[in-house]
Amino acid sequence: MKTCIARRVALAIIATGLWVGPPVAWSPASAQTWPSRPVTIILPFAPGGGTDLLARALAQDLGERFGQQFVVDNRAGAGGNVGAAAVAKAAPDGYTILFGTPGPLANNKLMYKNLPFDPEQAFTPIVLIAKSPLIIAAKVSLPVKDIKELAAYAKANPGKLNVGVPGNGTLGHITSVLLQRELGISMTDVPYRGTALVVNDLLGGQVDLAMDFMPSYVPLVREGKVRALAVTTGKRSSDLPDVNTVQDAGFPGFEATAWYALAAPAGTPNEIIDKLNAAANAFLKSPKGQETLANLSMQAVGGSPADLKAFIASELQKWGPVVKEANIAM
Repeated sequence: MKTCIARRVALAIIATGLWVGPPVAWSPASAQTWPSRPVTIILPFAPGGGTDLLARALAQDLGERFGQQFVVDNRAGAGGNVGAAAVAKAAPDGYTILFGTPGPLANNKLMYKNLPFDPEQAFTPIVLIAKSPLIIAAKVSLPVKDIKELAAYAKANPGKLNVGVPGNGTLGHITSVLLQRELGISMTDVPYRGTALVVNDLLGGQVDLAMDFMPSYVPLVREGKVRALAVTTGKRSSDLPDVNTVQDAGFPGFEATAWYALAAPAGTPNEIIDKLNAAANAFLKSPKGQETLANLSMQAVGGSPADLKAFIASELQKWGPVVKEANIAM
């Protein structure tokens, strides 16, 4: 009798819209038949650019593998927080997933006050898709050819060098802060509103260095208009195979990369997570996936959901002190 009364009370609460408990768990039977309708991949940035192209290539491949449409929905705003918040609030049924980057999946937690979600609690990791390096580029008149020479020059000329970065709190900005810590030097960071302005002033000599994503700089390096001092991934880039990594210069463990990952709302059944993980890994190993990444100057990663969870934790541990030291708040 008490059980029946409790059930009626619960149903009444749900019917009035006052229920604020956790989402109803997706049943095992539904997970087994997933996907039975189109899946939305929310990309928390505007269309265009490498991130968008990768998301769409992956979505097309997943659609072919599962026999259902995977639709990329661009929801830009607040450094990726708008789109990520939409996924955090979505039903954990596998029909809304996030194509995320360092900001909404990790670093924004360190920079934004009153973030409407905690990425470590709001999302279930699926897979780390890829990484892409940043480039440390110099104007051709700067008398340094690599990271060691940069360190020596900066120490001999304290406060003289400035660094163009594509925005306050961007990966280029915090990479500059991290590199200065590693080298024991001090340079002036100059935030711009986007890469195009950084490139323009680097070519014009208004800034000495740039720390930014590679694609806009590769042709300039090849033409001798700017000098590449290093890339920031653990291994060299196939676009500029003769350019050392920062690690090659004698700074083991240094890595600062853009990265791209799939995540789902917390509570999404493991069966669905495992299906998506397997399919994404298959895409990365396929000729189509490898060609897509090569064209976008990205390096395939893959792995398990646990690998992605550990990676995000390591990113937060690495960037937390950097953001705090630089007093970056958005």
